[in-house]
Amino acid sequence: MIFDFRLQVFHTVAQRLNFTRAAQELFITQPAVTRHIQELEQHFKVKLFERNGTRIRLTPAGQRLLHHTEELFALYRNLEFEMSSLTEGQKGRLFLGGSMTTAPYIIPPILADFHSRYTEVQVSLTTGNTQQIEQALEEQQIDLGIVEGYSRNPAIKYTEFMKDEIVLVSNPAHPLARRASIRPEELTRIPLLLREPGSGTLEVLAHALKGVGIKLSQLQKEMQLNSTEVIKSYLLNAPVMAFLSVYAVAKELQNNECVILDVKGLDIERGFYFARLQGDTQALPELFMKFAMHKKGRSL
Repeated sequence: MIFDFRLQVFHTVAQRLNFTRAAQELFITQPAVTRHIQELEQHFKVKLFERNGTRIRLTPAGQRLLHHTEELFALYRNLEFEMSSLTEGQKGRLFLGGSMTTAPYIIPPILADFHSRYTEVQVSLTTGNTQQIEQALEEQQIDLGIVEGYSRNPAIKYTEFMKDEIVLVSNPAHPLARRASIRPEELTRIPLLLREPGSGTLEVLAHALKGVGIKLSQLQKEMQLNSTEVIKSYLLNAPVMAFLSVYAVAKELQNNECVILDVKGLDIERGFYFARLQGDTQALPELFMKFAMHKKGRSL
């Protein structure tokens, strides 16, 4: 079990490429993270990370171990789900909360499959931005949230669910749409649609822009809107751009209704997380989490 936890530490560091953030997510100290990585390197007799100042990256050996740990954790998830599914007759009411990205684009297909299998479980879904969903959890209005962003509420336990990428999107008629890429500084001259304060997407964007030396306040804000669907409708009819989840624009990309512009040096990846109150042991939220992880594993 100790070895399994070391692999979990490695997996978190490999996903984040940041020891401090990994320590925060695992609720352990940064020296403990460093110690677990060193013990793994001693065990396998290979170097797993290359360090360049404050930045780290995976070595070829680290990339191979990451591949195997992802396979191993997927096997564990499926094993736990299949064994727990041997208990029949789950009943009750489950109150879910989804962020403005996860609620319309991630949760519904999972919810449909869940309902077809567990017909005696009644599910309600509340939608809001990440901050609102976390507040609903604290006020016990919902049992389980699926959110995004970097903020961490100490009253809430976060479990990573799946990866997402935020991309810069415009309609095909935009003057810059034919370019393969733009420079980060050009962002300050493009009218942008942004999400509202409290949005996980806005929080992740602000964090990523710091890496290329840009503040949110420097952007040319066309408007702030609290709906991804409204943002999409607006930008498809105006010479503006927006940073959106690739899941949110999948259909528009397929139908050639919008295009993605690469911003040099700006890669915005984030995770979607299950969010539960610390110490919560209710069975139905746990069942839904395992079901969703199982469905994700089968779709990869």
